[in-house]
Amino acid sequence: MSDYANIGYAADRESEQRKFLAGTYGWMTVALLISAAAAFITAGSPALLTFIYTGWHSIALFIGELALVWWLSASIRRISLATAVFGFLAYSVLNGMTLAYIFFLYSGQSLAVVFVSCAAMFAGMALYGLRTGSNLAGYGRYLGMAVWGIIIASLLNFLFRSSGLDFLISLVSVAVFAGLTAYDSQKMLALSENADGSEAFRKVSILGALELYLDFINMFLSLLRIFGRRR
Repeated sequence: MSDYANIGYAADRESEQRKFLAGTYGWMTVALLISAAAAFITAGSPALLTFIYTGWHSIALFIGELALVWWLSASIRRISLATAVFGFLAYSVLNGMTLAYIFFLYSGQSLAVVFVSCAAMFAGMALYGLRTGSNLAGYGRYLGMAVWGIIIASLLNFLFRSSGLDFLISLVSVAVFAGLTAYDSQKMLALSENADGSEAFRKVSILGALELYLDFINMFLSLLRIFGRRR
């Protein structure tokens, strides 16, 4: 292969890599905007609020969200790109609807300040994951174990209602999901090196966007519990 051909090939690979990463973070941003809109609309609709937060509906929505995440993760290779996009966006709508309660617990100014702070922290950790020369793959297992620890501790605190434990869980959650942001960003960078613009890689981009979306949302809610000003 000639030098010109090598240069052209390298340029094409770099272009596909940029497209893959831009698509991943682009879909994540779209999902965040959809969730914010869904939460705002739900908070302003007494009918929707009554439907979601009474009886078994909130539990059904929560189970539906978990089912969508599991289904997307397990079926991403078999389903079409359009189906993957629909499932991801449907999840962002459902999650936004269930997050409507934050408009009633926290002041608008507090929500805005925490959101901007979270966005800055997310961007910083994502950039670290993309630029660092350190291999973060070894941390993935421990961060995953930490997430399960957070879930178990949160379930226990649902029974004990300890404000001190809630504060500790929130602090740990911020650290864990900040770490996951860097880890997932580096994982997406590694995957982007083989991106070829095919439907398979575009579906992987959707799944990566879902992982980063979850990192952002969990970090935002944890920061909100620590720094948010109650109404």
